[in-house]
Amino acid sequence: MTLKGFRLDIGCGENKQKGFLGMDKRNLKGVDIVHDLEVFPYPIEDESCLIIIGSHIIEHIKPWLMLDFMNELWRIMQFEGKLLLSMPYGVSDGFIQDPTHCNPCNMATWQYFDKRFPLYNIYQPKPWVIEKGFPVWQANGNMEVIMYKEDK
Repeated sequence: MTLKGFRLDIGCGENKQKGFLGMDKRNLKGVDIVHDLEVFPYPIEDESCLIIIGSHIIEHIKPWLMLDFMNELWRIMQFEGKLLLSMPYGVSDGFIQDPTHCNPCNMATWQYFDKRFPLYNIYQPKPWVIEKGFPVWQANGNMEVIMYKEDK
């Protein structure tokens, strides 16, 4: 794909956000890029995305692919581009209820991707910065995180 500076909704299904290109492994109404999020690389050029959103998709990514997944999002994101993710919190009822959920995340999960935290040094993936005030746990059992791409 040769577009530069677009907004991408990953795992959008039929609920793509207005003003975004949608990417999903299923060829559904509104999906612009049919591609499995667990197959790398994506058919998107380096540093093409201004914003990437993923609503309730991260919990479906196989845990052993999480670092590759985050590194691939980093590759297609423009410098200081924003990544907005929402998911059920760790092992909450919302996480446990769906038999396809396999990747529980909690507040500390995102520290593995931000150089400002000691957990980053364990795997040293492509660097993201957690935006001030995030991650946020919500009373409904969901969690949101906003991060932006840090230059290597």
